[in-house]
Amino acid sequence: MSSSARPSQEQLLSALQQAKNRLPYLSPNDWTLIIGRSKPVSFKKSGVLVQHGRETKVLFLIAAGKVKVSVAGGVVALIGPGEICGEMAFLEGSLPSASAIAEDEVHAYAIDWQVLNDLFELFPHLASRFYRSLAVNLSRRLREQIVPKKR
Repeated sequence: MSSSARPSQEQLLSALQQAKNRLPYLSPNDWTLIIGRSKPVSFKKSGVLVQHGRETKVLFLIAAGKVKVSVAGGVVALIGPGEICGEMAFLEGSLPSASAIAEDEVHAYAIDWQVLNDLFELFPHLASRFYRSLAVNLSRRLREQIVPKKR
């Protein structure tokens, strides 16, 4: 696959299930529902997926490439295939508290908040697994920030 080729939905599904910071409680069927209602998008290097303080109302499922997440100019995470961004603003129903910038060419799937909420109304168990997975993921990220690394 060349660097500019868009990963298939099957490749994205595989990445979503294997990523370090995956949403562990979502099943392949859950992801199929979410991906099926998402739109493929691409960003060139330095493209802005999410900008601090600017309304987005979209979650991004990263299919290929790396995305730098920063707050006040400091990098807090580097995310890649199988990970999501924009989840904190979604959870809080607020403006993004961080910026997410493409480190290289990025292929992603974007899902509007309302579309995701509509899915959750149709499939309440999907919502339960999604929110539980987000809680675990965000807890893991927070722990990585506050617990000193062993040397």
